[in-house]
Amino acid sequence: MPRKSNKNKPFRWVEGDLRLVGLLDTRMIELLRAIDCSGSINKAAKLVGLSYKGAWQIIERANNSAPKVLISTSIGGVNGGGTCLTTAGHALLDLFNRVNEEHKLFLENINHKLAEEPAVQLLLKSLVIKTSATNQLFGTITGIEKGSVNAEVVVKLKGGEQVFAAISLTDLTKFHLSIDSDVILLINDPEIILVTNQVDYQFSSRNCLAGKVIRIQTDGIDAEVVVQLPSGDSLVVIITQTSAECMGLALETQVFALFKSNSVILGAR
Repeated sequence: MPRKSNKNKPFRWVEGDLRLVGLLDTRMIELLRAIDCSGSINKAAKLVGLSYKGAWQIIERANNSAPKVLISTSIGGVNGGGTCLTTAGHALLDLFNRVNEEHKLFLENINHKLAEEPAVQLLLKSLVIKTSATNQLFGTITGIEKGSVNAEVVVKLKGGEQVFAAISLTDLTKFHLSIDSDVILLINDPEIILVTNQVDYQFSSRNCLAGKVIRIQTDGIDAEVVVQLPSGDSLVVIITQTSAECMGLALETQVFALFKSNSVILGAR
């Protein structure tokens, strides 16, 4: 039977695991279901990815917590003896299945509603993207200047700061980018240069964001410096520990984060 397409399936903004009375969770129910199918703790443990000891601990906890015994076992034999669910165990399994179906319907309903709210798209869609880039900022395109091959895109961050990003005309068209498009800016930490004095020098870097140091972590060789922008966004910058010491970096130090426009990767949905 062919698989149904997920093209029209809404994104799951809200997810949650079902847990009854703080104890009966999906893992325990999966073990009960596997025991019911296999009749063996050893086989059931392998089916759900547990060790034999781990499965026994879950069984003991389930039996001790329930008013009636859920699992009946007889120790011995090559496969760990015979194991089966009691009448109470079957009733619990059935109850969980019914509640779980209601739980799924609840999540589907709330996700459908959230998918229709623009505010949700604005607040949460930047969290959907998974990337190896250290820095991820959300912004809106306010300007596009096209050249013969590339375009310079101006992105306004939520605090009003502007970031310039270089992108090919092909990608500009492919991603359907235009004024007011929401985008994600991806910037790797090695691409950023930190300076403490912008007045006395001129820099070729297209981008210069002012901020303050809110955290420094060193390992004897490198220093990870976290810079907070006025908007509350933060940038992670990796420099040598020697450089951090020579610059006198400390908490609350005012700095400027410099990076070129071609160091910025644009992401769009």
